[in-house]
Amino acid sequence: MAEQRPVLQLRVVMEVDDFEAALAFYRDTLGLDEQLAFEGEGDARVAILDAGRATLELANHAQKDLIDTIETGERQGRGIRLAFEVTDGRGTTRRLEAAGATIIGEPRETPWRSLNSRLESPTGQQITVFEELEDSEERRQREGFGTSDER
Repeated sequence: MAEQRPVLQLRVVMEVDDFEAALAFYRDTLGLDEQLAFEGEGDARVAILDAGRATLELANHAQKDLIDTIETGERQGRGIRLAFEVTDGRGTTRRLEAAGATIIGEPRETPWRSLNSRLESPTGQQITVFEELEDSEERRQREGFGTSDER
């Protein structure tokens, strides 16, 4: 019997000023499926959107600065950035822009072989849209990649 993992889900909770606009952007334009929604007293509302597999990316300051520079040409402010893996990086970027997102960095290929763009969503959150251009096995064979256990 496999050991039960202690953490089953990563959920990012964003407080938004315009709930309907945020729902339209993330659910309808980006395409995140709505799993559950709740309405409570005092106009309280929440929608839980399925973003597929969740990961927590930990980056030190040097890596964060490198990613900012690659995606936007300059360092961005501190904070949490949401990143969404998509199948069509250029098309998704254009759809999000048409839905009110501001492009901070146009789609560009990164040194780790993904196509990344940086946007600010209508909710004010910086997001990265990325399309993998090689699979993880190919990437793992290149210098500097792998897990800490493999080094």
